[in-house]
Amino acid sequence: MENKKLYTVIIFSENTVGLLNQIAIIFTRRQLNIETLSVSPSAIEGIHKFTITTFADKNTIEKVVQQIDKRVDILKSYFNTDEDLVHQEIALYKLSTELFLKMDSVERLIRKYDARVLDINETCVVLEKSGHYEDTQALFRELSQTIGVLQFIRSGRIAITKSKVERLSDMLATMKKRLEKNN
Repeated sequence: MENKKLYTVIIFSENTVGLLNQIAIIFTRRQLNIETLSVSPSAIEGIHKFTITTFADKNTIEKVVQQIDKRVDILKSYFNTDEDLVHQEIALYKLSTELFLKMDSVERLIRKYDARVLDINETCVVLEKSGHYEDTQALFRELSQTIGVLQFIRSGRIAITKSKVERLSDMLATMKKRLEKNN
């Protein structure tokens, strides 16, 4: 059995009620935990894009994608490794204003992590950091060790392939050519 690694599954579909539940069941049946999940409209009008990360071996992830593709409401799904993608996450950190301002190295910390201050008031400061998981987690660890973090949230991965266009665009263009050829 291969070692498990992080895969990003990208799914294109229409915006259909209950589809997320159907997709989650496929992961559950294979005993795969969904690490992150992000859903939004894609660059193609009327089509939504699910971006899901999970740890699996290659054989299992191939079977998951095949099962997802069998769903009626799914146009196409793909799996990718980090090397195939440009990806980011965003994290928000809520800190005590009093403790934040007492830090000797606030400016250094913000520059070191390329973070930005989203909000500051008399009770709290909210920082934003975008990057890979390791980047957002490193800032969380440093803030936790120095002044403490009141609240923390990280988004799911958002990703685009390194190819020129969405793979779905290529698939749709091929389908269109076949239809034109048959007519």
